[in-house]
Formats: sequence, structure tokens, C-alpha cells
Amino acid sequence: MTGRLTVIGTGPGNPGQTTPEALEAIARGEMFFGYGPYLDRLDLRPDQRRIASDNREEIGRARAALDAAARGASVCVVSGGDPGVFAMAAAICEAVECGPETWRRLDIVILPGVTAMLAVAARAGAPLGHDFCAISLSDNLKPWEVIERRLRAVAEAGLVIALYNPISSARPWQLATAFKLLREILPVTTPVIFGRAVGRPDETFAVVELGDAGGQPADMATCVIIGSAETRLIERPGMDPLVYSPRSASA
Repeated sequence: MTGRLTVIGTGPGNPGQTTPEALEAIARGEMFFGYGPYLDRLDLRPDQRRIASDNREEIGRARAALDAAARGASVCVVSGGDPGVFAMAAAICEAVECGPETWRRLDIVILPGVTAMLAVAARAGAPLGHDFCAISLSDNLKPWEVIERRLRAVAEAGLVIALYNPISSARPWQLATAFKLLREILPVTTPVIFGRAVGRPDETFAVVELGDAGGQPADMATCVIIGSAETRLIERPGMDPLVYSPRSASA
């Protein structure tokens, strides 16, 4: 008997930003695998089982979920944000590629969600209105030298940059190092957006210039968006500014 495995994202944390498609999958699910705080966002019934694990155990979680689905269960693998952006969809694919043939025969569905980058951008205005990229500052799965090379390349190419996993207790220096590198390429007046828990009661949000960005607090739950040289800021009396990147770009 073969079950079904659905990979979902809960969005940035605001219940209103969990898609109807994801809510339907949650209602159908029997077993839920995920990082504990993400599973806590779900309103599960008594007949639905949750299997929580540490945030750094993605491959182990993926294998356990695939094994449960192969035994016939209806399984949900839960991420925050969008499951395909630095999250569990890639871990599921990696596990399937290296796993038994039975996993390749499973009905695997990956549902899109609202990622933190989109929630923070919407809160700010339209900083992603032109070309942009997303980069994780975590060097757990890639060397820091690769991160620096990519940051320099996209900044020189004029892309807006969304930074995921900007800082942690194990690597408190990397965000400041990234800002130092970017100040060599971009104007110090470039807008930088810090968004944490956007849409939730504990939201924090700030817009500063790149020259002052090192003084803002950030953690693993923060998404940082760094404008390009063309990104603009519109001041508004008594309100947060609007930050946007024009749809056209100069040569």
C-alpha cells in the first residue's frame, strides 16, 4: 500500500497567509513531520499525529516522512514560508534521489506558500519590483567563500538581494561581513529592510541605510532585503517609508 506525501509551507506565521490549498492538505493529513515551532502553528485534531524534530535534521525528517508514506500513511511535511525556498521540499527530493525505489513511486505533492521574502517585501512596499535574488548566509551546506562570491556578483549585477538565515549564535559575524562587502559596491544610502515575524504580533520591522545597517538586531527568523543602487525610498509623514525598485533599470 502506498500513501501520499504532501510538502506544505505555513507562510510567514500569520494564519491568514497560509494558503487554502495548504489548509486542505492539513485537513486530509494523518502524520505531520516538521520543526516543532512550525508544527505548533497547526490546529491538529486528536486523530492527527505530529512528529517534531530539530531544525537541523532535515534529511532525517525527510527519510522518516517518506518511509511513513511508503507504508501507506497520508503524510504532511511542514515548513514555514514556502517549502521550496531553503526548506523541506529540497530535502525530500535529495532523500528520494538517494533512497529506495519505493520512494520514487510515491505520490509526492509540493504546495507553494508565502515565503518570508515576499511578506517582508509587501510590508515595505515593492523592493522586489525589478530583478532580485535570494541568498542564505548559512555556511552549513556551502563554504563562506561561495557566499561572498555570490554576494559580490549579484550586487555588481544590480540585483536586489534577500538574505535568509542572516545570523545565529554559532556565526554572529557573517551579516556584518556581508554588509562590509556590499558597502564596497553599493552606495551607503542604499535602503536595507529588516523584517522579523512580519504579520505576527511580535513583528519587528525597520528600514535603514546600508551605511547604518550593522546596528540593527537580526536573528535566524529575520529576512533582510538589500536594495540595488536603483532602489528608492519614499518618505511619508507619520508612517514607515515606501521602499520600491523601479520596474525599469538604467544601462
